Amino acid sequence: MTLDPLVPGVYSWLQLPSEPGRANAGVVVDQDGITLIDALLSPAQWTPLAEAVEALGFPVRRVVLTSSNAEYSGGTARFRTAAIYGRTQASTHLDQPADPSVLRRLYAAHADEIDDEFATRPVSHVVDAPVQLTPALAAMPVCGQQQENLVVVVPAAEIVFAGAMCSFGVTPLAHQGDPAAWADALDELIELAPIVVPGHGPIGGEEEVRELQAYLRACVAAEGDPARIGSGPWDTWVAREHDAINVERAAMLAAGDDAIPPSLLRRLGL
Repeated sequence: MTLDPLVPGVYSWLQLPSEPGRANAGVVVDQDGITLIDALLSPAQWTPLAEAVEALGFPVRRVVLTSSNAEYSGGTARFRTAAIYGRTQASTHLDQPADPSVLRRLYAAHADEIDDEFATRPVSHVVDAPVQLTPALAAMPVCGQQQENLVVVVPAAEIVFAGAMCSFGVTPLAHQGDPAAWADALDELIELAPIVVPGHGPIGGEEEVRELQAYLRACVAAEGDPARIGSGPWDTWVAREHDAINVERAAMLAAGDDAIPPSLLRRLGL
């Protein structure tokens, strides 16, 4: 894991090979300090990120959360003096205490990294409309992976930090989102910038976004049967166990049911 410069003042932090619980982050340096996009899951992940960011020599002023899920928000407590930006949904979720036992089952490969003291900071600044956060970057509300997500656009660099909204080479998890709405939202995301830093996987662009879009639409078209997803670029993706959850969630929403998919609850032992 390294802090890789994309253009001067803009960096990606890619956790490769990627898998659920092992997300990416982004860093943008402005005159007043640093904006961090997403804060990772556990001390084993956010400690080297924080050390690399601190080595840049600027204070971390802002942490922008693309999702409230723990793999994006877990490290907020590490950046104690930064403002935390997120959607209303993220604010609601992070106002509630996390259940480490559930997180260990959800991110089983990283269970030993999640201790009983796991806690996040609450959102300090709610973003529910497009906003120019700094001279370099804007935060844009989107939806799909959850009912409410954020992405960060750096127009001068032609980069969008898509965070939870994009997963390249890793099967996404839509248990809190809407696969159909997510697929449609990717049309707008593609228009924001040609370079896409995803929440999981390597940096990509329109081709990778279209592959994710096709997968999500295949989940909707499967009408509740994961076997009907069919073949596609996703054949080589990791975490295909998410298929059953994504397909069930899409079918439930189509029937007017906005509950958490039972397939996920069984996996979590709930």
